[in-house]
Amino acid sequence: MIIASNFKTNHTRESTKEFLNTLNTFVKENHIKDDILVFPTATSLDNFNLSSNISIGAQNAYHVEKGSFTGEIGTEQLDEFGIKTILIGHSERRDVLKESNDSIEKKYNFYKELGYKIVFCIGEPLEVRESGLQEVLAYNFAQLENIDINYENLIIAYEPVWAIGTGLTASLKQIDETLNGLRKSIKAPLLYGGSVKVANTKEILEIENCDGILVGTASWKVEDFSQMCRIASEL
Repeated sequence: MIIASNFKTNHTRESTKEFLNTLNTFVKENHIKDDILVFPTATSLDNFNLSSNISIGAQNAYHVEKGSFTGEIGTEQLDEFGIKTILIGHSERRDVLKESNDSIEKKYNFYKELGYKIVFCIGEPLEVRESGLQEVLAYNFAQLENIDINYENLIIAYEPVWAIGTGLTASLKQIDETLNGLRKSIKAPLLYGGSVKVANTKEILEIENCDGILVGTASWKVEDFSQMCRIASEL
């Protein structure tokens, strides 16, 4: 299982350190061996003494080592902290920040060439979901055009846009059908994200083609995220 937390624009440098220290202790004491990914804010990246199965990733980075790109970070900044995991294509970057498919592809190819573990996000808006499963799959596969889905360090996170931060969660049937449709063409691990919380973690992780979860809001309390990790370890 892969259990991932996306902090988005939350937590400070100090609270991130406290979160990770608490999580690390919990993981050790409960002998949790699943892969755990945490994506803090860029200002909270640091060197942390963590169990080998806990990885820190970047929520975003530009496709450069360094340069004149105001407000961005590149591999020079990531290398300082040994970061080799990155989140690419999240719907908030696509829709809110208007990140283009061209920019997403450039980032993907750049970090792929460097061997990064890439969590690549896909997901459909509500109007597409209401059009039916075939339209949903077509929309999601379109977001994977020009993306090497056979890359060995790729993880696909399916996050329906209409279920992110809304309190709405896709039904188990919807998640199952979508992941099953994606699995027919994708060998990479498949995560589900979209209003995941402690109460529904177990039933989501028990879906046949679900290899883990990518969690936003419900993961910002370390006690809740720790319980999600525990639930995953017991399956």
